Amino acid sequence: MSNLKNIEDVDLYAILDIQISATESEIKKAYRKKALQCHPDKNPDDPKAAETFHELSRALEILTDASARAAYDRVLRAKAAAKLRHQELDSKRQKLKEDLERREREAAAGQATRLTDEQKLAAEIERLQKEGSRLLLEEQQKVREEIQRKMEILSEPVWDSSLNRIKIKWKADKNDDNNGGYDEPLLRRFLKKYGNITALIMSPKKKGSALVEFSSKEASEMAVELEKGLPDNPLTLKWVNERPVLTTKRDYGGPSLVSDRDYESLVLTKMRQAAERQRLIEEMMKEEQS
Repeated sequence: MSNLKNIEDVDLYAILDIQISATESEIKKAYRKKALQCHPDKNPDDPKAAETFHELSRALEILTDASARAAYDRVLRAKAAAKLRHQELDSKRQKLKEDLERREREAAAGQATRLTDEQKLAAEIERLQKEGSRLLLEEQQKVREEIQRKMEILSEPVWDSSLNRIKIKWKADKNDDNNGGYDEPLLRRFLKKYGNITALIMSPKKKGSALVEFSSKEASEMAVELEKGLPDNPLTLKWVNERPVLTTKRDYGGPSLVSDRDYESLVLTKMRQAAERQRLIEEMMKEEQS
């Protein structure tokens, strides 16, 4: 960020995208929002990320300190007023004004105790640097903790029922219209006690065969271990992939957060996944029949 000599040339309010009338709460909120977007940990490939984050931190540090902000605002207002006056003066009057200001500065230089607004601002910034900003450190820590929390969530194991299908077998002759005593409602009644069933499909041609998906790992494991079905024609449940498979949320698009504008895309993705799941189950049933 700009050094102390030209801090007055930086628009700290524009950096945080807030109005000059913003409250301390609004300043903190704007800082967190911007910091989460440009934090170096989230932008390892951006060489300017650290510089941008430092600019945000300096803006928060000055604008949340009452004395430093007051000094900065005075400089800001003075520069705005000066800019307006400069625009209204023609070249001749501008030269006269600059000569007058030069003489005033030379006269003020002889007064040892008089400080300009710029000098007061520099003194406030120097004070902040010496004292350290507790609030700045707290806000930076909150940003780091928020990023860490979201990264941990994205790394947590996730159960995908489409990767953990269970094959169900029982005895049934190919000409048995009763299918060995089993139909979908009966299978569902046996299986639903273990947990929510995501999908259950009976083989349309091959007797004594079905596939089931549960929404949780616990339900799937209990069903495989415990369910026997009818005593006179027991069921056999086995993993299609031989054992449970876990994935992570990172496998579904990386660590970026889903915003409101991404919702429609997310819904379409889920619909495509559901269609793909149905297609895969049907293909697997066809393979068993062949």
